[in-house]
Amino acid sequence: MNNNNNNGGNNNDNRRRNVTGIVTLIVWALVLTIGLNVILGRTSVMGSEEIKFSELVALVKADQVEEVKLQQGKYTVKLTEEGGKAWLEEHYKELNQSVPDNAEVPDLYTTPLNYTDFLLLLEEHGVSFYSPYVQESAVTNFLLTYVLPMALTVLAMLVFFRFAMNGKMGGGLGSVGKSNAKMYVEKETGVTFRDVAGQDEAKESLEEIIDFLHSPAKYTAIGARLPKGALLVGSPGTGKTLLAKAVAGEAHVPFFSISGSDFVEMFVGVGASRVRDLFKEAAKMAPCIIFIDEIDTIGKSRDAGRLGGNDEREQTLNQLLAELDGFDPTKGVIVLGATNRPEVLDKALLRPGRFDRRITVDRPNLAGRLATLQVHTRKIKLSDDVDLNKIAQATAGTVGADLANLVNEAALRAVRMGRKAVNQNDLLVSFETVIAGTEKKGTVLTEKEKRLIAYHEVGHALVAARQKGTEPVSKITIVPHTQGALGYTMQLPEEEKFLMDRDELCSEIRTLLGGRSAEEVVFHTATTGASNDIERATDLARKMITMYGMSEHFGIMGLATIQSQYLDQGYGLTCAQDTAAVVDQEISKVMEQCHAEAKQILEENRELLDKIAEYLLEKETITGQEMMAIIEGRDPALVDNFGATPELPRTDRLAQPATDHQGIEAPARKITMISEKPEAPAAEDTEDDHSQPEENDSDSGS
Repeated sequence: MNNNNNNGGNNNDNRRRNVTGIVTLIVWALVLTIGLNVILGRTSVMGSEEIKFSELVALVKADQVEEVKLQQGKYTVKLTEEGGKAWLEEHYKELNQSVPDNAEVPDLYTTPLNYTDFLLLLEEHGVSFYSPYVQESAVTNFLLTYVLPMALTVLAMLVFFRFAMNGKMGGGLGSVGKSNAKMYVEKETGVTFRDVAGQDEAKESLEEIIDFLHSPAKYTAIGARLPKGALLVGSPGTGKTLLAKAVAGEAHVPFFSISGSDFVEMFVGVGASRVRDLFKEAAKMAPCIIFIDEIDTIGKSRDAGRLGGNDEREQTLNQLLAELDGFDPTKGVIVLGATNRPEVLDKALLRPGRFDRRITVDRPNLAGRLATLQVHTRKIKLSDDVDLNKIAQATAGTVGADLANLVNEAALRAVRMGRKAVNQNDLLVSFETVIAGTEKKGTVLTEKEKRLIAYHEVGHALVAARQKGTEPVSKITIVPHTQGALGYTMQLPEEEKFLMDRDELCSEIRTLLGGRSAEEVVFHTATTGASNDIERATDLARKMITMYGMSEHFGIMGLATIQSQYLDQGYGLTCAQDTAAVVDQEISKVMEQCHAEAKQILEENRELLDKIAEYLLEKETITGQEMMAIIEGRDPALVDNFGATPELPRTDRLAQPATDHQGIEAPARKITMISEKPEAPAAEDTEDDHSQPEENDSDSGS
């Protein structure tokens, strides 16, 4: 009974749409016909020249007119041979031009006026005049003028719309409201769960949904129902889209993939129409999976402050909510959504019954990074010295996309270096390339700048090494890189850490301020190279005061909230302006205290600071293990760098003469390497050293 009612309603809707379409065609045809007649009327006077009635009278009196014909409400004038020449000369004289040799007199016409003596004037000057008789039917004139053009226009529009609706014109108007979803059937995506690593929890949730599609009986037997949707949430690059494609490869059911931006275009109502069309097509091919990438494009929270509800994006969201409620879950239609901005999504979209599951696709841990590296190196030729465990340990905090880029960069570097396999050093150097950019070969630093940068970077490293609970230093370099750093100190964690206490956070602030502290201790000055360090240290201190409850003044009071958890992790203050001023004072206290402690550490270890800086100036790039060997009094040449072996310079490319350290690949060929041991600046040299580096120095980028 319900089906009959639905069919009847659909038939009525179809009739109404057909009638509306016919009326629209007739209106358009009428408009085009009137426009065509106007164009034809204007075309009929093209090639003619309109003159004033007084000019016609003057031409007649000058005996320059041969014939006057009254037709279609106007006088058409034919001049004599002499009159034509005189008219041309007068016409071109007004244009300040000479009469061309091939100039012809155009057809002259004017509108008749009520001049009773005009016919007598024509007869007096011997001008023939007449009006031709045309016998025509009013009906025939109407048919030829209006009906025939209108019929031809309707016919042409019917043919045009027939082709457009059938999609024979590249989509055209007939595809405006149709879904642009790409459909993958079974394993056409070429991606399975075997290609996804480091996301075991997300895979487990999705595997259950896939198993429900394959074997619904064992779930319905106990009374369970199929989840309507799952929302994949995570940082960019963690593999949300890859997981969705893996679902397509594992499910062996039709898979519809569409981006949220594909729903909305310049036409009003297109988004809602495409949502309806998408779910209609999915219902025909159920069981199936619908994947909507970047769902926050259409799923943003509806703004109560905005008047009305006619926004195109809001209409699309309303239609999506209606479709999520409308389809029958027993048919096996599952909706997957992906976003890295869940905080902006509408609450109605997130409630159970629409998206029943929220699957977090987080940054992989150590085991996840190792599995991800194994997946991405599956088709890469690796040398025997490659230890992916150490690479996974060195790349803490990275996502799957970073690791894929790292492996590809390592393969490209191996080719540049003339090798047929990727070694451990390729992977480590590629990781540094991803985070700091490539080396700037053409940058030439002065001796003073290199000493400043060397002490700055060693200041970071030594402060980190002389504290407990800090991440060990992996590399120190004074080679400029393309991302703005004149040098940098890289720290890599030894183990996975998910919590940090107050002492560890203060240690990190001291490490960040170690570069500026070294400048003050050694050179008694401050440079622009510490700007990025100060920015990061201030941000960390602000979080301690406002978010982590680590302030003696405010206690455990929260003063800020995170606004974008998975993107830039930006946060905003949720306190009064007076309180914000006190927050700045507390931040200043933390920064000053950590700065003083960092300077004290360097003053107590001034001898080590000079030794490490001298070694860094000599080699330009050293590892953290080499630095620790100097601190412990060991030979820095006998250390391990995450399994990397020293590289000999290639003989098939231009290079500077080799130094005593053949195992080091010179990072910047145009920077002069210092062979003598520089002496530490004396106290009386402070006047010269108080000057800051040149303005084009960028952050040292610790």
